[in-house]
Amino acid sequence: MPKIKPLDMKLLDLLFEMEQGYVLDFSNRTLSQFFLGELEIDIDDPLFAADGTSKARRLRCFLTLADTTTCVRALKALWQYREATLSSQRKSEPVVHAEGRFLTLIRGLEAGSISDDAIGNPFAAVRQVGVDQSAQLKRALVEIHKLAPQARGYAFEIFLQQLFEASSLQPRAPFRNTGEQIDGSFLCRGDIYLVEAKWVSNPIGVGELHILQGKINEKAAWTRGVFISYYGFTNVGLEAFGRRKSLICISGKDIHEALEKQIPFADVIDRKVRAAAETGSVFVPVGELF
Repeated sequence: MPKIKPLDMKLLDLLFEMEQGYVLDFSNRTLSQFFLGELEIDIDDPLFAADGTSKARRLRCFLTLADTTTCVRALKALWQYREATLSSQRKSEPVVHAEGRFLTLIRGLEAGSISDDAIGNPFAAVRQVGVDQSAQLKRALVEIHKLAPQARGYAFEIFLQQLFEASSLQPRAPFRNTGEQIDGSFLCRGDIYLVEAKWVSNPIGVGELHILQGKINEKAAWTRGVFISYYGFTNVGLEAFGRRKSLICISGKDIHEALEKQIPFADVIDRKVRAAAETGSVFVPVGELF
């Protein structure tokens, strides 16, 4: 069964308006129809009424009894219904950072338990992740600012590896091939991404983007790339770099916004890749995607 913690259930109560026993705008009949039609699940089964017969109590009971895959499928369906309802009624989002918090919950269920083991290193404070990972990572970025330039770049690589680990992206540390340095890689949705990371005082221009694209072109056809520049990219460089490339760009501001909104990094990658596919642009800010 899924490991939904009490605080996670409180978030679901808030998102799906379950505090008073209701679930969104569903009646008993429409909730039954929704679960049967969308999920092929009989939410009226007496098994789910062990703690009471209200819609919210039956849903909570279902979420504690169902297997993780079914639980995630149901939560995603309810979220889509919620989003469609808010849009049709032209209502603004009533819950602070709702999407990021929901996606974090889903990632946690899908990943099981996330390891927070850290290998000792001179920047141990950067690697430590406590209960509130977003807060820890935001503080780590502040600490990196205080370091000398050379140490700052190394600490940023460690920070990014921790960021990838927190989203279960199976990161690999920096490695060197003949004649080239790769700042690491990770796995997202079955795709391998090579990483180039820069913490320099100026935005990145077209030359460095072409260098990463060249490294990608020398690898297997399914390889993708992520260029992470803390101080962003020049508009001229992005325009000159062009479209139809196999990499996406992420700025420090993107990272800050994702942490602030509690958006798992895997979802940042997903939205960036989809935006690149739909628009051809290698850099669409997180603020425009969530």
